[in-house]
Amino acid sequence: MITAVTVGLFLCEIGARMILDPIDYLSPSLVNDNILGRKLPPKSSGHDAWGFRNRSINESPAIVTLGDSHTYGNTAKMTESWPSVLARLTGKPVYNLALGGYGPNQYYYLFKTKALSLKPRFIICGLYMGDDFDNAYNITYGLDYWQYLRSPNIQKADGWDIWEKRSELHWNKKLRNWLSKNSMVYRVTVHGLFDKLKGAMQVQYASDLYEDTAILIVNNKNIHEAFRPKFLVRGLSQDDQNVREGMRITFALLKEINETCRNRNITFIVGVIPTKESVYSDYIEHNKQLKMSKEIDQVILNEKKAREKLFMFFKDGKIQYVDMLPLMKRAKEKEKIYASSGVDMHPNKNGYRVIAEAIEGHLR
Repeated sequence: MITAVTVGLFLCEIGARMILDPIDYLSPSLVNDNILGRKLPPKSSGHDAWGFRNRSINESPAIVTLGDSHTYGNTAKMTESWPSVLARLTGKPVYNLALGGYGPNQYYYLFKTKALSLKPRFIICGLYMGDDFDNAYNITYGLDYWQYLRSPNIQKADGWDIWEKRSELHWNKKLRNWLSKNSMVYRVTVHGLFDKLKGAMQVQYASDLYEDTAILIVNNKNIHEAFRPKFLVRGLSQDDQNVREGMRITFALLKEINETCRNRNITFIVGVIPTKESVYSDYIEHNKQLKMSKEIDQVILNEKKAREKLFMFFKDGKIQYVDMLPLMKRAKEKEKIYASSGVDMHPNKNGYRVIAEAIEGHLR
């Protein structure tokens, strides 16, 4: 019986790899990097020779995209990420230089070392409001390569690593991580077939499962979402010195990218991706019936303040930008635009399509 099960699983694994694309299912293994913090090894889990989520390195793309997990396309297939959808909408080749956990520093470094060498017509940066400013502070004050960006009166970060420390994980979590990286059958079964069921249960029982999670259910609008504002409150707080420093660093890096692009006749555009809380603000802001309503209101207010500063910076620096918030607020009334796992902050394929359509409209 053991032999039969083993052979059966082995054959299923071979079949899955022949039918499905590993880049959409297998979790890639990150390695340490003194500049980027973490990166993907070349051709890891189906990624290209530079370690990014593309079929191959396109040596002459019309568009290059920079960003974090929202541009990489977490919770969606590679063909459903907004850079891939943008390529289909515009009919222009797009090369995606995004990776989950990255921030403005990584965008800038990849812009200098990779994007410029491809000589694109457009470079588009997906800036996520939820944690990009916090990421800029953490890596600038956590890795010595970036010390030239530091201010003398700001304390060095205790730790820059925003990824999980694998050495601290329990053995069963380590086993699940190993299976996620190596088994298509595990990924398809656990993260595919059961994903919708898990998402529905997470939303329905989120308050019981997670003490820091709020639930929004509006049955007549087919809205079933969960929010975890605690993780965003400090990362957007305009009263936090480190967040303000992260914004200063972000503005400096974006300004240099824009000036370099202008000198090389490249159009630079920033796509501003909002938090899930702001997208649903008309339902959850000042809603005392929701759990963690105070934290939700803080996130929305802090994001409003940060957006005002960001857009003023764009206008003063003559940087083109696309504000995704109005479009995503409208889209969420018509269809589900966030991942089926209710506690996930990432868009689903519908949400990524909305982002791509917004950028395509700006380009057109």
